[in-house]
Amino acid sequence: MKTEVPVAIAFIAGMLMIVSLFSPHPIFAEPAAVMRNWAIIITAFAYVLGVANIARISAGTVRTRGRDWHYKIVLLASLGVMLGIGLSGGIQAGSPFDWGYINVMVPMQATMFSLLAFFIASAAYRAFRARSVEATLLLVTAVIVMLGRVPVGEGLWNGLPAFTEWIMEVPNMAAKRGIMIGAALGAISTGLKMILGLERSYLGSDK
Repeated sequence: MKTEVPVAIAFIAGMLMIVSLFSPHPIFAEPAAVMRNWAIIITAFAYVLGVANIARISAGTVRTRGRDWHYKIVLLASLGVMLGIGLSGGIQAGSPFDWGYINVMVPMQATMFSLLAFFIASAAYRAFRARSVEATLLLVTAVIVMLGRVPVGEGLWNGLPAFTEWIMEVPNMAAKRGIMIGAALGAISTGLKMILGLERSYLGSDK
């Protein structure tokens, strides 16, 4: 009973959502809309649960003086401040919450992405080694794209930026769409397995 009921609920909900996508009849569309609203509500509560869990773990680390406990203090303080000003002053444009996001969060994100560029360059140096035909093709293409994105490349050849755009819009886009199609087929397969009860790992059991 503990397994059959969740599987039955997943089957009914999944089939209802699938049918509502192919049939606009209100008998399917209206229950599907209600279930989508339920999903949004559950997601909101999941965010609250996630924040509470982070706060609990961080507070425990601070109490026991665990690893990087100083950073946990900053995390808890920032969480409390942003939560407080968001609940008291709102999150609309021009509010203290919006000011904190624009002037603190956005610059920190830019800093993190800037640091990631060095890690990406290091990984590219290790990966782009012409040990095979495919690796050589990847290396040559990467060099062309990088040169086509900077003024130096245009100085070497006026048509290099246009050639770079062709690489990004034709071969690169074809590969990207192939990956997206494969990921979509995988998601469809996993969804069907969950709807039919063949995949039950979400129940905490592999049976």
